[in-house]
Amino acid sequence: MAIRGVKNMTTRTRQFMKYSHTIGLSTMSGRGFYYPVDTAIGEDDRLYTVSRSLDGDPRGIRVTIYDLASEYFGTFGESGEDDGQMIWPTGVARDTQGRTFVSDEFTNRITVFDVDGDFSHSWGKMGSGAGELDGPSGVAFDRDQNLLVVDHHNHRVQRYSQNGIFLSEFGSFGSANGELNLPWGITASSKGDIYVADWRNDRIQKFDRDGRFLMKFGSSGKGDGEFNRPSGVAVDKDGIIYVTDFKNDRLQVFDAEGNYITQMTGDATLSKWCQEFLDVNPEQASWRENAGLFEQEKRFWRPAAIETSSDGLVLIADSCRHRIQIYNRASVLAEV
Repeated sequence: MAIRGVKNMTTRTRQFMKYSHTIGLSTMSGRGFYYPVDTAIGEDDRLYTVSRSLDGDPRGIRVTIYDLASEYFGTFGESGEDDGQMIWPTGVARDTQGRTFVSDEFTNRITVFDVDGDFSHSWGKMGSGAGELDGPSGVAFDRDQNLLVVDHHNHRVQRYSQNGIFLSEFGSFGSANGELNLPWGITASSKGDIYVADWRNDRIQKFDRDGRFLMKFGSSGKGDGEFNRPSGVAVDKDGIIYVTDFKNDRLQVFDAEGNYITQMTGDATLSKWCQEFLDVNPEQASWRENAGLFEQEKRFWRPAAIETSSDGLVLIADSCRHRIQIYNRASVLAEV
């Protein structure tokens, strides 16, 4: 199937998104994030954001638990290679039992934490054989609650049981239909289809639940519907596709057929956590006022991943600004 282009926007109804609020604070520990790279929504309506920190800096690596009202519930995980530790965490997913699954591209393993955030088990070893990993990145559960893992440097997607038993794989290196080049993000729709952010090929590919190629869209560039290293992908209940366009510092939105709808470049306001910090640190508030970068502060800076909720929320991990920007998907508003 050919790459799909930008549809004539004068003849179709456009979908809009409305900014809601921001959650975040740049911290090395506790309440806040340090280079967040992915967020999962739990069955308890709590949010679980994994912070990667800077490569080589052990500070800040953790999973932060909070809710949409910015209530903070603690953290789990830390830097290291022992059980329950991580070096370069890349993705996070939650199962229906309340467990948290984190991929680590340095240790080439998946680490599982129980409902209390304690270490449960892990699997994975370096290699290119079936079930082996080389730089796991995005993770998502399919409709059968098996874990899909993007095997970044092996240019494929692997499927495992929740206990780490290898089940299947699809994808290989290349740029043809169904081939991948350093893929990163992944999601599965309610219908079971699988969407992969094909990072180095600057496109999104869609596969059926068995890994058979269905369609692709996107090409390299800065224009509408083009990408410069797409990192995350999410699909809502109506089939609308959201993509974090990492190096173009934006979020792009597409319809179910891959036609471009709109884009967002960020609208952040001060988070509750940040305001509380500034209230007790007036010197920091003064420095911020003197810098006068308020318009710049609104914008995405290397958005890494995206998640959607069943009630229409869209959550973007705004990595280099250490926060989550949250939007509401609005109903159809106008013909444009």
